[in-house]
Amino acid sequence: MESRQAWLRRFAGAAILLAAPWAAAATEAANDDPFAWLEDISGARPLEWVRLHNEQTAKRLKARPEFAELYRDALAVLDSASRIPQVEQRGGVLYNLWRDAAHPRGVYRRVSLEGFRRESPEWETVLDIDALSKAEGKAWAFGGAVWPHGDNRHCLIRLSVAGGDTAEVREFDAEKKQFVDGGFTLPAAKSEVSWIDSDTIFVGTDFGPGTLTKAGYPSQVKIWRRGTSLAEARPLYAGKADSVSVTARCLHTDRGDLTIVSEGLTYWEQKRFQVVDGALVPLALPLTARVVDGWAGRLVIWLKKPWTLAGTDYPADAVVLVDPALLRGGAGRAELLVAPAADFVLTAVHVTANGILVSALDNVRGRLYRYTPEPTGWRRTPVDFPDNGALTVSSTEEKSGEAWVEYESFLTPPTLYYLGAEAARPEPVKAQAPTFDASRFEVLQNWTTSADGTRVPYFVVQPKGLKLDGTAPVWMFSYGGYEVSLTPAYSGSYEDLHGAYGKLWLERGGVFVLANIRGGGEFGPAWHQAAMRENHVRSFEDFEAVARDLAARRITSPAHLGIEGRSNGGLLVTATLVRHPELYGAVVCGNPLVDMRRYSHLLAGASWMGEYGDPDQPADWKFLAEYSPYQRIRAGMKLPPVLFYTTTHDDRVHPGHARKMAAKMEALGYAPEFAENTEGGHHGSVTSEQLATRVALTFTFLWEHLR
Repeated sequence: MESRQAWLRRFAGAAILLAAPWAAAATEAANDDPFAWLEDISGARPLEWVRLHNEQTAKRLKARPEFAELYRDALAVLDSASRIPQVEQRGGVLYNLWRDAAHPRGVYRRVSLEGFRRESPEWETVLDIDALSKAEGKAWAFGGAVWPHGDNRHCLIRLSVAGGDTAEVREFDAEKKQFVDGGFTLPAAKSEVSWIDSDTIFVGTDFGPGTLTKAGYPSQVKIWRRGTSLAEARPLYAGKADSVSVTARCLHTDRGDLTIVSEGLTYWEQKRFQVVDGALVPLALPLTARVVDGWAGRLVIWLKKPWTLAGTDYPADAVVLVDPALLRGGAGRAELLVAPAADFVLTAVHVTANGILVSALDNVRGRLYRYTPEPTGWRRTPVDFPDNGALTVSSTEEKSGEAWVEYESFLTPPTLYYLGAEAARPEPVKAQAPTFDASRFEVLQNWTTSADGTRVPYFVVQPKGLKLDGTAPVWMFSYGGYEVSLTPAYSGSYEDLHGAYGKLWLERGGVFVLANIRGGGEFGPAWHQAAMRENHVRSFEDFEAVARDLAARRITSPAHLGIEGRSNGGLLVTATLVRHPELYGAVVCGNPLVDMRRYSHLLAGASWMGEYGDPDQPADWKFLAEYSPYQRIRAGMKLPPVLFYTTTHDDRVHPGHARKMAAKMEALGYAPEFAENTEGGHHGSVTSEQLATRVALTFTFLWEHLR
């Protein structure tokens, strides 16, 4: 078989000629790029390149003795019957999407609250995604259900081919367990839909030429009534092509509904309008503020920057209740609900009928508080959960105020708690069986100092009594962007893989490190904003400081330190790979941004310029060029081994980033590993088998190079 290096040389000479017909969005930068043809996602030549590289990577790594056991252990965790189901409560019923060996694509199912409490609940299948895929001849992935307020019978179900963000929307009758004949239906697009009432929806979709933003999201929103065609939907608002997206939603409160229209100017900035008597009225809100929901006729506003309203100053990370009339220039009042504090970093706000639940972090450890209205104001009550873990409010019931909360830590399997509307303590209902012997390990939180003097924390999960001689294999994970907080999790870093890292890494002698670098949200909006745009390099510096500190403490040394990041985290690890390759022994890079000169022209990339900057503006490209991995990689660098993985149908972060970086590295004389799952969106996998394969390849690669 022709080697991939020979294959690359054969096509590289024709790359400039191929760029025009094969590149999805030709620009001057693309025409100067000899690997731009790999941006054609499903072109014959790029897919042949992918096939060849997949075969060679799989052949080499699957032949190693570790792979079979790693794959077996990962799949056992993924298909374990004791996994905690991710539930959504609708009235007295819980819904869940469940995947296992018999249903790799999943079944959308339900059970009563009483039935769920039983040791072996008797779930009722509502929609079998595997059966639907077989009947329709399409590899469907379930993308979620959108339910109307107060209606537990009808919902809008998203179905995507291969798991991307682009999805069909179909109305579903949960009572009859079938799609509604003549109901609301949309063809595949990055649609935005929400219910107004049981017979009316807001819809933003691809209505035709000129109706999408440059990022590929709807630039228009319309009102669509049941029994009419999409062409008859009434226009409500049209935004600009340079914006990110346009959405509308109806916030239901016991003192009247509030209809809010939003135009995302950037990823972080939105201008908003309220529909009043059929007219759009601008709301005087900060562009960076988030409209969480409505409460008693007022808006629940989460601030990201300080705000002065009616002579009162409100700090960043505060939650304020505001009469919308006040924001329209009329009379009204504003009330501070949540004030930030040193030991209180807000992560989520959940509005229920009986009060407001607020999730927070205290030094990266999860906290939950219930805010209850009283005649004299609001009473804040902490909800008692175990310490040193992560809390996720997975569902709240809109009428009763009941909630379901998941708790986990690095060494504690996920437990699902029921929180009654007025309960003082949560009730544990389901707990996942342990997947590894946690008694052998301990968790430390260390701090180090970054290049600019900022103190940065990181967690270490290690064997008790670890010998500090610099030889421990370390797998270090981070993200560093978009205000995403990385908290103690039983999964290590992988979604839906609870406890697998214990079997695949810890029990085999490895150490896990989670770095809470700037760009994330672990310490509030300022922690994120400190690493935006021209300061994004701070994320890299923080990460590098952690790597150096691990060596200084003799926990490990560069030869034994493996790093991994996905998406924005993929940018992180490739940027630091090029900046300081001497710090690492192996690099795993998943679904990454890599070409920061072209990222804003690839799929949803235009929506991220608020985070990184606009590479088409010379001033912004100046600081982007200082770290863009694709432009900075050179021949002759002493690079550690690298594994790239991505997915063909990732319609958020273009697979061309990983493809081009691997191809360029090969042309420069390096030998990176490359694996592209031909099914799966940005999250990478549709079935357990796909995820188990990717994880087994990753850990096989790490064990090979870090022992």
